[in-house]
Amino acid sequence: MSIKPDHWIEKMAEEHGMIEPFERENISRDVISYGISSYGYDLRVSDEYKIFTNVNNSMVDPKNFDPQSFIDYKGEVCIIPPNSFALARSVEYFRIPRNILTICLGKSTYARCGIIVNVTPFEPEWEGHVTLEISNTTPLPAKIYSNEGLCQVIFFESDEECRVSYKDKKGKYQAQRGITPAQVR
Repeated sequence: MSIKPDHWIEKMAEEHGMIEPFERENISRDVISYGISSYGYDLRVSDEYKIFTNVNNSMVDPKNFDPQSFIDYKGEVCIIPPNSFALARSVEYFRIPRNILTICLGKSTYARCGIIVNVTPFEPEWEGHVTLEISNTTPLPAKIYSNEGLCQVIFFESDEECRVSYKDKKGKYQAQRGITPAQVR
């Protein structure tokens, strides 16, 4: 397994639609950076959010998540309450090849402010908008900037294809569009 450099990522984006829209440069002037990087791709958070609220005194249950636990919000910035979290989605739509696995890590600009981004791996042959989990670990409200960088995707290529891909097992988050809360089948 090897980490893939920027020219490989650009080629896969152009030839196979792996990332759409694809930014060929690393945009960093007056914004939290996004676009191609040395060995990855800095994805952008869209302007759509689901902000966690405890107004209904719900219990957090991944097998039966109450949709009323979120407030839908759309805007240029999102304010996440102290010690809370929000779900969002990537601007980019991803199509992961069968011999590729990705991991996604939060950007240091946010991490240094106590804002943690958790994204699970993009499995081979998964596609969709990425649902992003953004946690505010601080006792203060935290600001997230829409349409700017939030986390970096790192691509790993295997020497051979996997036996069973995410598409093969008909994964529940396949081809998701928009923000997709927790689901259990």
